[in-house]
Amino acid sequence: MGEMSDLGRLVLLGAPLGNPADASARLREVLGTADVVAAEDTRRLVRLARDLEVSIPGRIVSYFEGNEERRTPELVEELTAGSFVALVTDGGMPSVSDPGYRLVRAALDAGVPVTAAPGPSAVTTALALSGLPSDRFCFEGFLPRSPGARRSRLRALATEERTLVIFEAPHRVTAALADLAETFGADRPAALCRELTKTYEEVLRRPLGELARWAADGEPRGEITLVVGGAPAAAASRPDDDTLRAAVADREAAGLTRRDAITEVATAFGLRRRDIYTLVHQA
Repeated sequence: MGEMSDLGRLVLLGAPLGNPADASARLREVLGTADVVAAEDTRRLVRLARDLEVSIPGRIVSYFEGNEERRTPELVEELTAGSFVALVTDGGMPSVSDPGYRLVRAALDAGVPVTAAPGPSAVTTALALSGLPSDRFCFEGFLPRSPGARRSRLRALATEERTLVIFEAPHRVTAALADLAETFGADRPAALCRELTKTYEEVLRRPLGELARWAADGEPRGEITLVVGGAPAAAASRPDDDTLRAAVADREAAGLTRRDAITEVATAFGLRRRDIYTLVHQA
């Protein structure tokens, strides 16, 4: 590896969620000067550049979930050779439930400078629009796809007192809302944010039970972010024995050993592993 001055740099670009007018001046500048632009969807990048009236003189390459393992070392090679590489996803910040983390980690390990031209984020946009407490929150990304694993994860989150932000695919959001309402309670306040910043933006601020019924009446379309109010302090006490046993059983069904399932449940609920072990084996 050469000296630091011989290295290129990696810039993460915060791309508009839908409205091109949200693009920053720095995003325009980087697109117009980068040697290589790695894009989650090259067609969407070309369309964005056209909307912004920006010319991209550098080489455009695809970088998405299906090829990032193969493409990462190629881009690191470009970076260590001195190239200026920009990374952009379909919307929001790279690495936030989008491709990017693998490349960032590899670039840092290679000693390459990494920075960002920050921009829109579906996480903070949905949180701000939800009307729910935003002073403390946690981001869960996408819930597990299988029903059993999803319910198990939601049980672990049921006593979380911070506001939750969750991404969900349109074809799974109906089932996810039903499980949320069952696990968190139908009265838990929430917001479903759909197509943020786009023409048909919609924010539904309703209890989970009402959102679940709304979704069941017709599958929602578009990009969806769910914001769910945290558990009331009273609900954040120790779950009952049946809930704890079910949480262990769910994790075993998902493939964990009983030992690991007990450890994970104890950690999730802030309890002693020995107490969960006794509870499960008494049953």
